[in-house]
Amino acid sequence: MSQPHESSDSHDGTAAQVPRIRPGGFRELGPFGWAVNRIGARVTGSRDVHLFATLGRARRLFPAWLAYSGMMMPFGILDRRTTELVILRVAHLRGSVYERAHHERIGARVGLDDDEIAGTTRDPASAGWPGRLEVLLTAVDELVQAQDVSDETWAALSEYLTPGELVALVQLVTQYDGLATSLQTLRIQPDRPR
Repeated sequence: MSQPHESSDSHDGTAAQVPRIRPGGFRELGPFGWAVNRIGARVTGSRDVHLFATLGRARRLFPAWLAYSGMMMPFGILDRRTTELVILRVAHLRGSVYERAHHERIGARVGLDDDEIAGTTRDPASAGWPGRLEVLLTAVDELVQAQDVSDETWAALSEYLTPGELVALVQLVTQYDGLATSLQTLRIQPDRPR
């Protein structure tokens, strides 16, 4: 049975929306999905992790997605601060309120200050980032907006990142760009604090 569509024409995540897939409970998620959701809720201080309670309804896919996502963050190749800056920039570019709010909290926990978090909403070329971060965030913009990185930006990135880190950056951006698409398309609502 299909769920109702969003209640407005806005696609920026700011309008009141109705989830297209209702977050599941134990019966819909199964033991694994339900346990992950409960642990996630405890860790984040929320009643429910709507992302887990929605994606977990695809029971066979959820464990693999969770493992892959975990390898991007928090166990990725790039350092934690850089990872969070990249994710915050993707969330900003995609207008993903859920992703942005979640990673503002995580970013603060890994040591990003308010200016750094706010800086991810500005053009990397004029935001005052040190060279490495300016190039990284410029690459994020290109990947999200053009689904590619220019040869010039790639050459600049290659001065700062190893081949493994270059692959990791592309995978991280595409993972969170795809996640923003899932959040928007499924109309996943922000988590409510306990």
